[in-house]
Amino acid sequence: MSITKQDVFEYHRRGRPGKIEVVPTKPLQTQRDLSLAYSPGVAEAVLEIADNPMAIYELTAKRNLVAVISNGTAILGLGNRGALASKPVMEGKGVLFKRFADVDVFDIEINAKTVEEMVTVIRALAPTFGGINLEDIKAPECFEVERRLKAELDIPVFHDDQHGTAIISGAAIINAIKITGKRMEDMKIVVSGAGASAIASAEFYVSLGASRANIIMVDTKGVIYKGRTDNMNEYKERFAVDTDARTLEDACRGADVFLGLSGPGVMTQAMVKSMNEDPVIFGLANPTPEIMPELAFEVRKDVIMATGRSDYPNQVNNVLGFPFIFRGALDVYARQINEEMKMAASHALAELTMEDVPDSVLTAYNLPSLKFGREYIIPKPLDPRVLLWVAPAIAKAAMESGMARREINIDEYREELISRQGIGQQVRNRIISTAKRGAPKRVIFAEGEESKIIRAAAQVADEGVATPILLGRREQIEATINELGLHFQPEIVDVYEQDFREHYVNDLVALRQRNGVSLAKAKALLRDRNYVAPMMIHAGVADASISGLTYEYPDVIRPALQIFHTREGVKRAAGVYLVIVKGRVYLFTDATVNINPDEETLAEIAILAADFAKTLDIDPRVAMLSFSNFGSTPHALSERVRKAVDIVRQRRPDLAIDGEMQADTAVVAEIVEQRYPFSQVKDANVLVFPNLSSANVAYKLLSRLGGAETIGPILLGVGAPIHVLQVGDDVEDIVAMTAVAVMDAQSRG
Repeated sequence: MSITKQDVFEYHRRGRPGKIEVVPTKPLQTQRDLSLAYSPGVAEAVLEIADNPMAIYELTAKRNLVAVISNGTAILGLGNRGALASKPVMEGKGVLFKRFADVDVFDIEINAKTVEEMVTVIRALAPTFGGINLEDIKAPECFEVERRLKAELDIPVFHDDQHGTAIISGAAIINAIKITGKRMEDMKIVVSGAGASAIASAEFYVSLGASRANIIMVDTKGVIYKGRTDNMNEYKERFAVDTDARTLEDACRGADVFLGLSGPGVMTQAMVKSMNEDPVIFGLANPTPEIMPELAFEVRKDVIMATGRSDYPNQVNNVLGFPFIFRGALDVYARQINEEMKMAASHALAELTMEDVPDSVLTAYNLPSLKFGREYIIPKPLDPRVLLWVAPAIAKAAMESGMARREINIDEYREELISRQGIGQQVRNRIISTAKRGAPKRVIFAEGEESKIIRAAAQVADEGVATPILLGRREQIEATINELGLHFQPEIVDVYEQDFREHYVNDLVALRQRNGVSLAKAKALLRDRNYVAPMMIHAGVADASISGLTYEYPDVIRPALQIFHTREGVKRAAGVYLVIVKGRVYLFTDATVNINPDEETLAEIAILAADFAKTLDIDPRVAMLSFSNFGSTPHALSERVRKAVDIVRQRRPDLAIDGEMQADTAVVAEIVEQRYPFSQVKDANVLVFPNLSSANVAYKLLSRLGGAETIGPILLGVGAPIHVLQVGDDVEDIVAMTAVAVMDAQSRG
């Protein structure tokens, strides 16, 4: 996957700089709210916690708050860059905690070098948090810092660089053993590297059943053997063994497992050849492993290989561990993350690999199928089921081992975890996954010279969402691709070549000759890419198109309707937005096409939106909005909405629809229950606005002031899969809209 420095900087600078923010979880709108949140009401919470310390988990954010702490002395792959430079990494860690397990994080970068300094600072901060994740602290100090903090604090302290790799690779080795048929206690294990993750992983393998005497550890000075004094410490000393081996090459001879946590290219093909039958090789150095998989397989076909990279099978990625480990620990108010909990996490990951892999995972990795075997010994990092397997395993182990201060029902807990998975990203992923599942489609990007379009098209191609076709000057597109550093060779159509435009002139005349389009007019229109793209679809050389990043909305939709009109059986096109707010998904319509619809048009808009909701696995509950509630304010405008409801009920009795009703009535179930119990709809999710003005204003205010996430505009009812971007859309938006266009094309056969 190609990522440029520009991509990274734009990602971090866009909008609010960085990757995190703090938002309140309680209302602060009235004097009463303020009195409850702060003075004088907060005093009651203070007194309760003073009398009953465990109340802090119920009255504050402590139960969902983790500190990610680093001094920047061992930043992954970058070494000692200091506390300040470690902040982007720690923010990133916090984002992963939130994204994968809904755990809130304060990242804390400390100017502390010695063990004593670090312990003093972290111990003083501990009352704030439900857990502490130590990160990027160099060995051997990291071992002592963790040991002392675990002894002195009553909350989980977890050094992910040590235990994360150990747990994840441990799951992989459990499953590798199942394939080879070997026994853990008999296997000879070579560990290349002697830093925090290497030592912790070796210790964890001992816990899994490996014999300490069968582990040979190799650092920059060679094999760690009994009697060696050069560059030793107490942690390495635990793995000093009686052996004549002195080099990594010596150690690999007759080995069953190679665990690489050192550097790129340190393992040779000769070393691979010298290993036992069915060798297990984990080359976890990033971004370049100790040996590239293709080199290992070139000399041995029986290798079981894992790396830290996402572009090869069996990625050992710590994100499979720490978010879910802390999630389970926090939810039972754990005192520690002990060996039993770590073991439970590893076994849960190993067991999950045996399960049938859902389509969403296959599509995320563009795989036709995936099942347990040599190329699948550990779950994929984007598997949403990991939360539902690892967190409950951690919670259960904590309760059984006496580390939990709260007992929970594990079955009920799994249901709680499902509700934590972010709805906005779920909807985007669902759209993209649906697009990937169907027959591949060719999508035209009319603004093919734009940097954002090129980056989105590269991502679309890379993820298998669609086959992109870029319209524009070939030289300019290729220059931009080169400038961005992308490895991307899309199909490019140079619309400025006269022969290309001439190819579509006669067809356009035939389609529009009775609407004032002469030969000369057609030639002029085909200078506009928003006419070229629909004509390419009409000719069958493409399946869908995307445009609008640099055009006004009518500039895109007008040619589409002129050439294709509306879908069969549909008189009017409409536009819908997915609006995701407070964990809920709503469809707002029509916010883009019909300015002042009559009752027939309103009815058609409602039907189009409801049917689209079903394609997203959303059960539509349609509310026809007005300023009136069920006749409370008689007026021609509210009467129009009421008539639209009657039309929909006649045409589509299968749809749940009601109105006219005010917006708050539509979305607040209690209002309907208390005042309008006769309504066929409560807690609506498809909101049909009485005109374009009200819909457009509503979604834009929610987006800008209410923090809602929007996906759209999504065109419904057009005679071909032509979809519109908004000025200012980012790459993620463009990718999502491309997936919508693909879904549209797939629905037409």
